[in-house]
Amino acid sequence: MFEFHKALFLMIKLQKMHAFIPLKNINFAAKFLSMSDVNRKWFYLVVLSIIWGTSYILIKKGLEGFTPIQLGSVRIVITSIFLFLVGFKSIRGISRKEWFWVAMSGILGSFIPVFLFSFAETEIDSSIASILNSLVPLFTILVGFAAFKIAFTRNQVIGVLIGLLGAILLVFMGSDINPEQNYWYAGLVIIATILYACNANIIKSKLQDVSPMGIAVGNFAFMVVPALILLFFSGALSSSVTKGAYFMSSLGYVFVLSIIGTCIAKVMFNKLIQISSPVFSVSVTYLIPIVGIFWGVLDNEKFTLSQVGASAVILLGVYMVNKKRSVPQS
Repeated sequence: MFEFHKALFLMIKLQKMHAFIPLKNINFAAKFLSMSDVNRKWFYLVVLSIIWGTSYILIKKGLEGFTPIQLGSVRIVITSIFLFLVGFKSIRGISRKEWFWVAMSGILGSFIPVFLFSFAETEIDSSIASILNSLVPLFTILVGFAAFKIAFTRNQVIGVLIGLLGAILLVFMGSDINPEQNYWYAGLVIIATILYACNANIIKSKLQDVSPMGIAVGNFAFMVVPALILLFFSGALSSSVTKGAYFMSSLGYVFVLSIIGTCIAKVMFNKLIQISSPVFSVSVTYLIPIVGIFWGVLDNEKFTLSQVGASAVILLGVYMVNKKRSVPQS
């Protein structure tokens, strides 16, 4: 029940008990459970790209009623409560040696990036933030090789470089369209991508035996206390914030961001890393910009036809990253 595939298994079980669940959902559940890891990892990749591609516009809307510190702390606290309610028992299987890496995974993969993205989107468009996130696969290869001695293939290197080229093209096009934006804040997103890369390698190298839910709950067990402290001192619960014109709408956006964009997506991402490779798992960041730009256009962010071509280059990078050929380089 606490992992996505277990939830689908529960749906099938309830149907056998004559619970009211549409037959098409049961058919989907059965097909999902019968998927091979190869097909399942692609399913996770697409779903995560949609969820995380949407998260940038949710951050932007959340900032209408909260400061970056307030938004980040509220997001972590809401996510922690939900995770503790549905999966607290999952941390029992974490060994003493693994707790250190669980803590590092939480700090590098969630805590710091949450605030970095919040600050970044006070100056740059949500679509630009989603584009810059495409740097993650490149840093994943570099961190994996330098720190964890994880081998990589020639195709993977070519793929991430092609994807990076597409991202660079999108960034430069965005800067021409929005010259008034402060692109120094884009550096915060770049720092976050390096931290995401470290997290992907930690999970793959050090936490293979810990369940995806266990990793997620363990992450937030370390983050919730500092988040509560920041929540209190940031004034997120002050009357000036709670009585603001955008408080309720922003809280709603942050709630969706927390439950779906952080909690559910994080468990799915942890599972994706375990059934694939770090580079494949972070290839989701190649698809995220397409979703992010879509929402940005709906929110009146500028976008040109030439950026469609750059997006196609990014998709080519995804293909190259996952094309099986070449011998691992040492």
